[in-house]
Amino acid sequence: MLTKGFNHVAVLTPDMERFEEFYTSVFGAEVLRDGPEGPPGAPKVRMAIIKVGPYSELNVFHIPGNSEAERQTPMFGRGRLDHLALEAESLEAFEAIRERLIARGAADTFVTNFGPILSVFFRDPDGLECEVCVANPDARPGEFHPPGTPAARYAGAGQ
Repeated sequence: MLTKGFNHVAVLTPDMERFEEFYTSVFGAEVLRDGPEGPPGAPKVRMAIIKVGPYSELNVFHIPGNSEAERQTPMFGRGRLDHLALEAESLEAFEAIRERLIARGAADTFVTNFGPILSVFFRDPDGLECEVCVANPDARPGEFHPPGTPAARYAGAGQ
């Protein structure tokens, strides 16, 4: 394979401070840059680069008057980019992130067992559907499960 994964995903937000606080508090992400973007005389655009992994960033744009970030539609009706998924560093990190998301009301207690991975879906402060994934320590080779399959290790946690 010639790639290491995604470099960045670009998203729009109506509230940069709220967005940055959510990702730094929940995921321990790091804001690398936050400031004006574009040539002189161009419309005012604010861009933040938020590091969410060793090779992964969110490039976040705030554009006054642009309401695209406020438009919410159901899954598979969101256009070409439907949702993003972050990879937890470890099962322990996955569990810490899950607890933080639940405490903020950004996720429910359900953990999906897709077979090779465990997944928690959440909504960020702008309503963007996102997911946190981690390798499933209980996976069986060649076994895959559809969405909605509960992870047995979390069944006693309100699932």
